Amino acid sequence: MMSLIACGTGFVLDFLFGDPIWLYHPVRLIGALIAWLEKLARKVCGENRQALLTAGVVLWIIVVSISTAVPYALLYAAGVLHPAARFVLESFWCYQLLAAKSLKLESMKVYDKIKNRDLEGARRAVSMIVGRDTESLDEEGVVKAAVETVAENTSDGVTAPLLFLMIGGAPLGFFYKAVNTMDSMIGYKDEKYLYLGRCAAKLDDVLNYLPARLSAVLMTLAAYLLKMDGHGAWRIYLRDRRKHASPNSAQTEAVCAGALGIRLAGDAYYFGKLYKKEYIGDATRPVEAEDIKRADRLMYGTAVLTFVVFGIIRLAVLV
Repeated sequence: MMSLIACGTGFVLDFLFGDPIWLYHPVRLIGALIAWLEKLARKVCGENRQALLTAGVVLWIIVVSISTAVPYALLYAAGVLHPAARFVLESFWCYQLLAAKSLKLESMKVYDKIKNRDLEGARRAVSMIVGRDTESLDEEGVVKAAVETVAENTSDGVTAPLLFLMIGGAPLGFFYKAVNTMDSMIGYKDEKYLYLGRCAAKLDDVLNYLPARLSAVLMTLAAYLLKMDGHGAWRIYLRDRRKHASPNSAQTEAVCAGALGIRLAGDAYYFGKLYKKEYIGDATRPVEAEDIKRADRLMYGTAVLTFVVFGIIRLAVLV
């Protein structure tokens, strides 16, 4: 019960204040561990593909084990000191592991630049939250990129970690963030990471399979509640949810496109190389800067629904 209350406290703190950037984020420690293990793996394995595949599995096990065990041990020690100490520590970690407010703030930086007719500034702002090349994007491309990252990260950065936190508290939340961080750092299909990062990419897909689909359903409900096009959200979801190389990324993106009545995705450049991608949604109207605000509202609505629905389920299980 205390872990659930701590999760709720962290949820509210994130909504109110966003990420405490004045404090070193624990996920950066996970990232540093991944980077160090990657260097060690490449030094040991060289260009041996089979060895890199094996090293990728070992790297995954080490990172996940440490990332889960250390928070568990620290929470246990805090609990021995005093139950209140454990509650405060877990609440703060839950607060750090959620990213709703931070996602909104970063996307609104793009919105503000667009509204001030600063396209170069908008390109720089959106480059901080997307992986694609942004130097040559026009205004519509910048807005689409911002909306897409809000839609996709509604699951990865908000609802999925929230679900894991509500199930197993901060240790399980750190487990999720470790898997997610490994995928974002080494889970690429390019020549450099095809073998070392294969385990990280595959297991991230597995771990996010159910949360992504639950997020899509809850986002559709949020669209109805927020007086957006809920019917269109569900229609586009059923039609376009598989239009992505990842089995999970298009789930919430399709719902968002349908709810807003716009077309997202399409071809994009990454590291100077053009990648052909299918469109998601219908171009019933032109994309506009206000769509960033609408995507943020949809993300917030989805987060609140996730907390309410699964909070009730969790309480029912505890009782």
